[in-house]
Amino acid sequence: MAKRDYYDVLGVNKSADKEEIKKAYRKLALKHHPDKNKGDKSSEEKFKEASEAYHVLSDEKRKANYDQFGHAAFQGAGGQGGFSNFDFSSSFSDIFEDVFGDFGFGRQSRGGRSRNRGNDLRYDISINLNDAFIGTEKKVNYTTYKKCKTCSGSGAKPGSKPSACSYCGGQGRVRSSQGFFTIQQTCPECGGEGQKITNPCGNCNGMGKQQSNENVAVKIPQGVDDGTRIRLAGKGEAGSKGGSNGDLYLFISVEPHNIFKRSEENLYYELPISFTDAALGSTVEVPSIDGKKTKIKIPSGTQSGKQLRLKGKGMPVLKRNIYGDLYIRIITEVPTSLTKRQKELLIEFKTLEDTKSNPLIKSFFEKAKKFWNKS
Repeated sequence: MAKRDYYDVLGVNKSADKEEIKKAYRKLALKHHPDKNKGDKSSEEKFKEASEAYHVLSDEKRKANYDQFGHAAFQGAGGQGGFSNFDFSSSFSDIFEDVFGDFGFGRQSRGGRSRNRGNDLRYDISINLNDAFIGTEKKVNYTTYKKCKTCSGSGAKPGSKPSACSYCGGQGRVRSSQGFFTIQQTCPECGGEGQKITNPCGNCNGMGKQQSNENVAVKIPQGVDDGTRIRLAGKGEAGSKGGSNGDLYLFISVEPHNIFKRSEENLYYELPISFTDAALGSTVEVPSIDGKKTKIKIPSGTQSGKQLRLKGKGMPVLKRNIYGDLYIRIITEVPTSLTKRQKELLIEFKTLEDTKSNPLIKSFFEKAKKFWNKS
C-alpha cells in the first residue's frame, strides 16, 4: 500500500513552518494516542503514521530531501535507513519530548540540580511617599536556610560521600516500556538525585542546610511605586545537595500621604480657596513633594474644579532621570458662617450682580426656559 503524503497526514501545507508542523502533530498525537484508544489498531496506525511524518518534516534536512524526492528519499542504500523499520521504542521518546516538552514532559537536568534549587523568599517593606521620592535604605532581617558549614552542603558526614542510587544506577531517571514507546520518569528511590546519603551529616541531618537569621541592607531607589518588586539574587534559601540558592524578593508598599495622591509619576491634591480669592484672583504658596513652597497665581474668575499643572513637580520615574507633574485642583469654599456685617455686604453685592458676572448661570436658565416652554 502506497504511503500517504506526509503533509496530507499532518494536514498542513508545504509552506508550513516548524511551529505549525509541531502544532498539527501534537493535535493528532493527542487524538490517536494508544493510551486513549486501547485496542484500537486503526488509531495506533494513525499515531505511527503521524509520528513518522513529524519525524521527517520537523528536521530541515530530512524535510528538504522529502520535498525534492518524496518517499524515495528514504528508501534504498541512498536513503536514511527506510521508515519501514522506524524504531519507535528508541525514537518516539525524543519526538515526545520535543513536541510535549513545553507541557512539562521535557528533559530534566542530570542530577536534579534545578529541582534542588533553594526556595525564593518574600519580604514586605513599607515606606512613605517622601522615601519613595528621594530613595532610602532599609535593613531587612529575615530567617532563611544557609548551606551547612559542617558538610559544605553535601548532606553527608565529613569524610564520607553520597553513594550512587542502585535503583536507577545514578541516573536519577528510570525508563519503562509501554507498547512501542518508552516513558522516562523520576527515580522513586532517590527522587531524581541519582545518589543517596547513607551516612548523613550530624549537624544538618543530611539536609545540607541549616536555619539562619540574615541581615541585609537594601537600597530603595527613587521612584518606587506601590507594588514595586526588588529581587536580591541568591539571597533566598540555600539549595540542597549542590543546588543553587533561591532569591529574595522585596515587595514595596507606599503608605498614603495626607496631602498628595499619586498616580504613577504624577501627584495630585485639592487646594481650597475662598470665593473672594476665586473671584478677585490671588497668589498663594503651595507645598510640593520636595518639601519646598511654590507660588502659584489664581486668576480672577477661577471656577471650582479648575486644574493647574506644575511641570516637573511630581515623582521621579524609576531608573530614569525625569519627573512627573503636580496637578492642583481648585476647590472654592463657601463660608459656613457669616458675621452680620459680612451678610450686609453680600446682600449689597447681590443687588449689584447682573447676568454678565455669572455667564454659566445665565446659560443654564436660558436652556431651562426653552425646555419648560416646550413641555
